[in-house]
Amino acid sequence: MAAISDLPSRVKIVEVGPRDGLQNEKTMVATATKVELINRLNNAGLSVIEATAFVSPKWVPQMADAPDVMAQITRKAGVTYPVLTPNLKGLEAAIASGATEVAVFGAASESFSQKNINCSIAESLDRFRPVTDAAREAGLAVRGYVSCVLGCPYEGEIAPAKVAEVSKALYDMGCYEISLGDTIGTGTPTKAQAMIDAVAKHVPVEKLAAHFHDTYGQALANLLAVLQMGVATIDSSVAGLGGCPYAKGASGNVATEDVVYMLNGLGIDTGIDLEKLAETGSWICDQIGRSSASKVNLAFAAKRSTAGE
Repeated sequence: MAAISDLPSRVKIVEVGPRDGLQNEKTMVATATKVELINRLNNAGLSVIEATAFVSPKWVPQMADAPDVMAQITRKAGVTYPVLTPNLKGLEAAIASGATEVAVFGAASESFSQKNINCSIAESLDRFRPVTDAAREAGLAVRGYVSCVLGCPYEGEIAPAKVAEVSKALYDMGCYEISLGDTIGTGTPTKAQAMIDAVAKHVPVEKLAAHFHDTYGQALANLLAVLQMGVATIDSSVAGLGGCPYAKGASGNVATEDVVYMLNGLGIDTGIDLEKLAETGSWICDQIGRSSASKVNLAFAAKRSTAGE
């Protein structure tokens, strides 16, 4: 039997549910619910939980309570709570809130960059430079995101070389890790590997993270493909919360529960309690009136239901 080879012994999960998962919810989610979600994820063993975003409430009203969320969460030693800061104003607010890690958000697609943040890729990088400089001067770690690495809702295919170019620019300006986002979930394993291969020529593979959406049901397959190339950081969202408002029909991030189940089966350590994580997924779905997009969550719920009969 052929073995799946060259897998990391441990994978870092970056839980993006509280920010990426909730930011596009039409109904406002109570601050107390966001805080409890983060605390529950803490208790399930997540070591990196993207807490919120310091962005304009006009553009992302769901994140208007960012200072309150940061003030009320129970911070655990050894756990980081990164926040999104697209500009200096956001960075100043993040620092005031006690953030120790921030993130900037670029794209590998010119059209997506214009639609998402109203500027070209080059202009976005120019805007991020003073943010990353100021953050690092203040002693904060900075993470860089690249959207549309395996497809764009406006341009279709995206050249791996373009993804590599943007990733290198973010890495060169001091981002310690580059998260590569399949924003509309159109990637397949071969394309994912080709993209990682191109980026890894300019950014060390151990500095790369995979942020894959599951629109076509390919996220886990794509993750396995890039794990075999040395990627050992995965962004995921509890219960598969989230989506892309610019891509019709694009489903959410890959579900953290499903990722952890797969990694457990591969003998890869994550430090996460899957039962507690699944309970958290069920809880947040009840709170916001959504069905879970996690297959593991649904299977666990069915088992609980059967056991209770």
